[in-house]
Amino acid sequence: MSPTTDAVGTAVDAENAAIFTYGVTTAFTTGATRARVAEYIASHRARRDELNQTLVSAGAAQRDPAPGYTLPVSVDDAPTARRAALAAETDCAEAYRAMLETADTPQVRRLALDGLRETAGRAAQWRRTLGVRPTTVAFPGSPQ
Repeated sequence: MSPTTDAVGTAVDAENAAIFTYGVTTAFTTGATRARVAEYIASHRARRDELNQTLVSAGAAQRDPAPGYTLPVSVDDAPTARRAALAAETDCAEAYRAMLETADTPQVRRLALDGLRETAGRAAQWRRTLGVRPTTVAFPGSPQ
């Protein structure tokens, strides 16, 4: 493994955790928010699959989801579900930023940049929904 494949693997793990988190949040969402959650799950699955393909193409093993994940907040209503979703997007942004910093090919750099852009946009949507200001952050994925 190389620093790049390690970073890609970490991004796959973050994507798997996000998919799990969004699965939990589905139980606490309705209407337009539920539709948004379904859209975001699909985006995370597609990104995870693309990253796993990158690992396999580099000669590394595909990363499978863990049997379970510990959520950053106890999810028991719509607001905590939204906070959990924001935390999942923040974790993905951190993984993509690290991947971007270690990317050793244009293809991996593009995957990292696209992933960072997408997850930053979703995080901004959750911040807006939660009433968090500012809704965007400078340098998404930077350690806080």
